[in-house]
Amino acid sequence: MVSKESCRNEIRAAIRQLSDRCLYSAAKWAGEQLVGIEQDSSNFTPSNTRFQRGSSSIRRRFSTNESISTPQPSVGFSQPPATPLPQEDEVIDGDLYLLAKSYFDCREYRRASHVLRDQMSKKSVFLRCYALYLAGEKRKEEEMVGLEGPLGKSDAINRELVSLERELSALKRTGAIDSFGLYLYGVVLKEKGNESLARASLVESVNSYPWNWSAWSELQSLCTSIEILNSLNLNNHWMKEFFLGSAYQELRMHSESLAKYEYLQGIFSFSNYIQAQTAKAQYSLREFDQVEIMFEDLLRNDPYRVEDMDLYSNVLYAKEACAALSYLAHKVFLTDKYRPESCCIVGNYYSLKGQHEKAVMYFRRALKLNKKYLSAWTLMGHEYVEMKNTSAAIDAYRRAVDVNPCDYRAWYGLGQAYEMMGMPFYALHYFRKSIFFLPNDSRLWIAMAKCYQSEQLHMLEEAIKCYKRAVNCGDTEGIALNQLAKLHQKLGRNEEAAFYFEKDLERMDAEGLEGPNMFEALVFLATHLKTNKKFDEAEVYCTRLLDYSGPEKEKAKSLLRGIRMAQTGFPSMDMEHFPL
Repeated sequence: MVSKESCRNEIRAAIRQLSDRCLYSAAKWAGEQLVGIEQDSSNFTPSNTRFQRGSSSIRRRFSTNESISTPQPSVGFSQPPATPLPQEDEVIDGDLYLLAKSYFDCREYRRASHVLRDQMSKKSVFLRCYALYLAGEKRKEEEMVGLEGPLGKSDAINRELVSLERELSALKRTGAIDSFGLYLYGVVLKEKGNESLARASLVESVNSYPWNWSAWSELQSLCTSIEILNSLNLNNHWMKEFFLGSAYQELRMHSESLAKYEYLQGIFSFSNYIQAQTAKAQYSLREFDQVEIMFEDLLRNDPYRVEDMDLYSNVLYAKEACAALSYLAHKVFLTDKYRPESCCIVGNYYSLKGQHEKAVMYFRRALKLNKKYLSAWTLMGHEYVEMKNTSAAIDAYRRAVDVNPCDYRAWYGLGQAYEMMGMPFYALHYFRKSIFFLPNDSRLWIAMAKCYQSEQLHMLEEAIKCYKRAVNCGDTEGIALNQLAKLHQKLGRNEEAAFYFEKDLERMDAEGLEGPNMFEALVFLATHLKTNKKFDEAEVYCTRLLDYSGPEKEKAKSLLRGIRMAQTGFPSMDMEHFPL
């Protein structure tokens, strides 16, 4: 395994190189991993220990949770050969480069690009092209707002892509391009829809300079299947482990993702990023209590963090923790109210309060700040469903699918919306799409089964198949077992119905539940066993029914009388029928 000191030195150098090229997101990510490396006790000083913690919930989770198997050492995390650093970083930046960087930092991208027009060093060429790309993006956003409104669809494009592709392609052919130029070339190719060449360029970039997290992130967005991911020819380096952990999570391979992050904890013991990513995986596994503990720990260590807090708000929403969600919304709003995540958290708060119009308003604000903010599109669709505005809900879900075609929540939302409109064939199509991306979620199978049960379709055999899949996927709410029993009863298959009623009864007993479903199961089982002359077993269920009051108790007495009459051939001598 690579040493902590080696990682620390690599990241320190990378932060300087990334910042010099104005790749600030990648530099910030690298800085967070730098302070996530546990310090040697011999080097503790006040300056380098202020980010260190006495304990970490993520470490406690990995040491106590037995559901994640201990991962085997990864080949990619062994000591890699030293990656050569950019030679130009050893040279003091020229005056024109410093001026261009200042313009860039002030978001004057065209001025930055113009200053470097005659500079031929690889570093200057990258900054000039990068500034030109961002100038095109800025212009595109302005056109979209001006022509179609902040949330409208628009055909606006980045008009610099064609010239940038031509120039970067020529530089690549002549070998006059470095790893940063390859990264930008990959971004341009991706924007133009040439995903295969974009992947090749990004792979070449991360192989030659593995510390640019922005390049890894772009590459991950192009890995839409495990087959594509496995086909990548990536060099062995510890940064590859971060990439695989994130890629597995996007592909919903949560056990593999958690194993990667557990292994990375060997060096990055206090990484907030790893803790947040682990919480995301646990959220997808619906371990809400564990996720809440992780985010609370994360906020204690980084109290002004806004990134990933929208996911925390989803957890609080699911748990209906109104007070905690109110506190979180107030906190992030004071920290930075113009972050999309902040608006989304406030929207979740108003949604939980039942104020759906206000929730929509804040989700729209989030989308004005970032039109590709997937969660806001999906959550806004949910709010429109609550408001019975199905056309607006469908539009929101379609926009979410445009942002990420692999998002099962948006496909599921489309299915729900069309089901509300009484269009079950459309609903089935979208439910199938959602199941394709998340085949092990019982809720999706139950939704499709209910669609098959609708009056228009009435395809009960198909509904039974879907409910069986839901049971195999771990239906914790027991909806599938109850529906399987009822459907078999409806089709006259009493033996199968009895089997599923008994299974459902066992589940309710184990969870200490009562209610109409239990009464229904007890009555059916008692009646079925009585019909099959299994009187002793039938009496057991009738005796349980006697614990109820009202019509349930009367039903039990009636069944017991029938059982005794069937056993003896005479009417039951129930003392309650004789006056004293």
